[in-house]
Amino acid sequence: MESGRSFARRDRLLEIEAKVRNWWDQKDVFRAESCAKKPEPGEKFFGNFPYPYMNGYLHLGHAFSLSKLEFAAAYHRLRGANVLLPFAFHCTGMPIKASADKLAREIERFGDPPAFESFVEEVKEVEVEEANGGPTEPEKFKSKKSKAASKSGGDKYQWEIMRSYGLSDSEISKFKDPYHWLTFFPPLAKEDLKAFGLGCDWRRSFITTDMNPFYDSFVRWQVRKLKDMGKIVKDMRYTVFSPLDGQPCADHDRASGEGVQPQEYTLIKMEVVTPFPPKLSVLEGRNVFLAAATLRPETMYGQTNAWVLPDGKYGAYEISESDVFIVTERAALNLAYQNLSRIPEKPTCLVQLTGNDLIGLPLRSPLAINHEIYALPMLTILTDKGTGIVTSVPSDSPDDYMALHDLKQKPALRAKYGVKDDWVLPFEVVPIINIPEFGDKSAEKVCLDLKIKSQNEKEKLAEAKRLTYLKGFTEGIMVAGGEKYAGMRVQDAKPLIKNQLLEAGHGVLYSEPEKKVMSRSGDECVVALTDQWYITYGEQEWREMAEKCLKEMNLYHEETRHGFEHTLGWLNQWACSRSFGLGTRIPWDEQFLVESLSDSTLYMAYYTIAHMLQNGNMYGSDTSLLKPEQMTDEVWNFVFCEGPYPKASDIDSSVLNKMKQEFTYWYPFDLRVSGKDLIQNHLTFCIYNHTALLNQHHWPRGFRCNGHIMLNSEKMSKSTGNFRTLRQAIEEFSADATRFSLADAGDGMDDANFVFETANAAILRLTKEISWMEEVLAAESSLRKGPASTYADEVFENEINIAVSEAEKQYKGFMFREALKVGFYDLQAARDEYRLSCGVGGMNRDLVLRFMDVQTRLITPICPHYAEYVWKELLKKDGFVINAGWPTAGLEDHTLKKANKYLQDLIVNMRKLLQKQVLGSKKGNKKGAPTTPVNEEKRITALIYANEQYGGWKEECLRILQNKFNPETKTFAPDQEILGELQRSAVGQAEKDFKQLQKKCMPFLRFKKGEAVSLGAQALDLNLPFGEIEVLQKNLELIKNQLGLEHVEVLSVSDDDAYNRAGPHADLLRNNPPSPGDPTPIFFSSV
Repeated sequence: MESGRSFARRDRLLEIEAKVRNWWDQKDVFRAESCAKKPEPGEKFFGNFPYPYMNGYLHLGHAFSLSKLEFAAAYHRLRGANVLLPFAFHCTGMPIKASADKLAREIERFGDPPAFESFVEEVKEVEVEEANGGPTEPEKFKSKKSKAASKSGGDKYQWEIMRSYGLSDSEISKFKDPYHWLTFFPPLAKEDLKAFGLGCDWRRSFITTDMNPFYDSFVRWQVRKLKDMGKIVKDMRYTVFSPLDGQPCADHDRASGEGVQPQEYTLIKMEVVTPFPPKLSVLEGRNVFLAAATLRPETMYGQTNAWVLPDGKYGAYEISESDVFIVTERAALNLAYQNLSRIPEKPTCLVQLTGNDLIGLPLRSPLAINHEIYALPMLTILTDKGTGIVTSVPSDSPDDYMALHDLKQKPALRAKYGVKDDWVLPFEVVPIINIPEFGDKSAEKVCLDLKIKSQNEKEKLAEAKRLTYLKGFTEGIMVAGGEKYAGMRVQDAKPLIKNQLLEAGHGVLYSEPEKKVMSRSGDECVVALTDQWYITYGEQEWREMAEKCLKEMNLYHEETRHGFEHTLGWLNQWACSRSFGLGTRIPWDEQFLVESLSDSTLYMAYYTIAHMLQNGNMYGSDTSLLKPEQMTDEVWNFVFCEGPYPKASDIDSSVLNKMKQEFTYWYPFDLRVSGKDLIQNHLTFCIYNHTALLNQHHWPRGFRCNGHIMLNSEKMSKSTGNFRTLRQAIEEFSADATRFSLADAGDGMDDANFVFETANAAILRLTKEISWMEEVLAAESSLRKGPASTYADEVFENEINIAVSEAEKQYKGFMFREALKVGFYDLQAARDEYRLSCGVGGMNRDLVLRFMDVQTRLITPICPHYAEYVWKELLKKDGFVINAGWPTAGLEDHTLKKANKYLQDLIVNMRKLLQKQVLGSKKGNKKGAPTTPVNEEKRITALIYANEQYGGWKEECLRILQNKFNPETKTFAPDQEILGELQRSAVGQAEKDFKQLQKKCMPFLRFKKGEAVSLGAQALDLNLPFGEIEVLQKNLELIKNQLGLEHVEVLSVSDDDAYNRAGPHADLLRNNPPSPGDPTPIFFSSV
């Protein structure tokens, strides 16, 4: 008991789960074996999941994505398929090594265990000394800065992070060895997944990196083969790079900015005209340039000035012995990593400047028609983009036009920044591009059209840019550029003018990240020009193969397909080598490692033979079956690529052939489940590598992507405490209640929501269901024997059949929330209704046992421990429910379902009317009940008046709707057309005031139209698909018992004595006549 709350039910589920897992382990139920015969469609199912990174415990985010695969695999296993669901652990890359090194540095600095507290005290002493004006040692000053960063929520000590995992100080110290992480976390993850009930063949589990010699051999073979095919090359390429780590920063190495690519600019060298002002005098004798980054080099003919941010911070940086660029510090750092610094990777600032120091500098800019221009102030420049220097082309840039316009029109603005008139007033817009819609001064025209008054109207200027920018490129014609370019389309002229600038030395190429990227080591990334190994993704022929593969795949959501198509459109060469971290060495260049998104693209094939190589040891350290050196490239090619038999191999032929059989039986894999964030890298790489290395009949068949998971409608976050590891969730809710809530969380591409209340409710539901079954089975002899014979029996049997059919449909479509609804919630509701409907006659024994059997099988993929326990302990069935087969079902009778809904709705409505009578309602009711209060002790009789066919104006309305309905599109003709038809009908002609008829008919017309759109044309039938009176007659006893009535009788409103039987309530019947599906009950009371 904790806080007054009992955990007995949860604990019972945990006990059941432990017992069931023991049964499974004893029989090794998830062991997957191949067959010599190739499987027919549906006979096998191979699903897999991106192996998680092993720098901590698995959390509910992992479990959510994994649950989609687990539910699907369990469904296929239940259907009788031979199922392979393997699981491995990713250790390649930088994060583990970075964390281990960080821990080692903390131990070196603070001791083992670290004395952070004494360090903080030392800092406090420094703060006091500083406050009193005392001296400060440089090292202690640094320490204070570190503490401030810590206070602001910045870096957290790695030791503290490890403590948050529940580790003791003596254990934490071991993690300074990166390989200790590999021996610690994967076994714990395996424990947690087994506790979760994952139906995994653990013999095939493995870790990555060279710690596993078999997987290391596999990756070496893979990259060698790609290189031999010309798909791995070495070249100088722009790549996002971490200066702190000293290597490229791929998506998995980033704390933020995943998916961000280098953005290439042309840097325009705007030469500062001598003599230099005093602030720049130190640069005398050098070539000094304001360096402006542009995406539109073809517009440089129209320059009227350059822009600088008045209070922006700039520097004059050495590019070479002779050249100096004035740019921001951030741009200088990027340039230094692109061989544009006298000292590589170390920008040298010769003088620090502000934008105010640059205002008024005379410039000569390449291609500009104006011979000399000036640097002027612009207030909207962003220094975290480009170089902080901006070229001004007011003919085509609305921002430039308005900024120049402001300076021209506002003397006070010029005076504020010390701008002389002759730097601004003589400069007019220079036409350079003609856009058919806007002419040759597009910026001026659109600014006038939108009535933009100043450079501060950001929203209007953004709209102006949207209107002109793209059209300038796609539809624009050059009017500047002389004979060489005038008359040429802008999109044709742009690359030519760009090359002209570069070849003449008037510009250089410059790249920076499209958006801010932070590495996991905590530094802001740059773009570096690096000489390294690349995989040639995006190469035309290879891309076409990838597109062909994608076209044939089942992706389950159109949004997923669009994501892949978009990625294939932009993905280009990918740096596959790293110099820091853990992993496999590049075989031909061992100074480098294969990066973490490049050793994880084909490993699904490795699963098929991992158990034969590793003998069930995830580290590959058991070499009793095979030795890693025996796995030569010839062997790998034979197993995976239909290569020739490796005659030189000393591996027994039976083993070689068995490995090949394993691969050809299981491949291609049927499904890979993943978060949608991996579409832009890992999953697309997977397609590329499969198409390059394997034959087409082994290409992937399906990917299913999902959103992220929230906890209780809030983002899952360690920092806020709204976080659960998988282990914590199982301990708090049990495995099956966790799985239940994961299934209920959602199935689409949008973020799903794991609700604790749902998990707690699942604990209650599952344990209560077990108790109910135990009670019923203990009193089985009291159940009604013999075949199903009553109307309630028929309805319940039909509901079971519908549940089987609908659950199958939802499981097939990966709609697990709906499968849970129809296979558990709805089926239990049908059972509860059946119990009530049976009354004193009791439930049918065979139907109750069938219900238990079916419900147990339908919930098996989601709650397998619960289902297995019920199957063996309560139902006393042989074998395991996970392999029991999908339940059989008779034909669904949807007419019977509608009839029952009609009956249940009527009982609910009659109960409400009766309660109003008993409570003495003073208002008349639309249906039934006289207004006179009824004594609760009186005996009550009910007459139920039914009308099985529409007549009068309702019949006419329905006939018109039938003619105006398109069943294929489920749409109607316009209302005016329907009303016109009604006015021309016999009913309309007979009505003197059509508006009154319209007022009466419109609610009915709207209601029936809505039904037809939802249910189809049958909603417009003149009568119900079942005999209304027959259904009521069969269930008089049920109605009587549920409402506590003395007597119930059903009458047709068309009977001769119908109104006479209503007695004093005849007017009520006339005012509220029954219609199909809407009977009129009338109540009488007697002493």
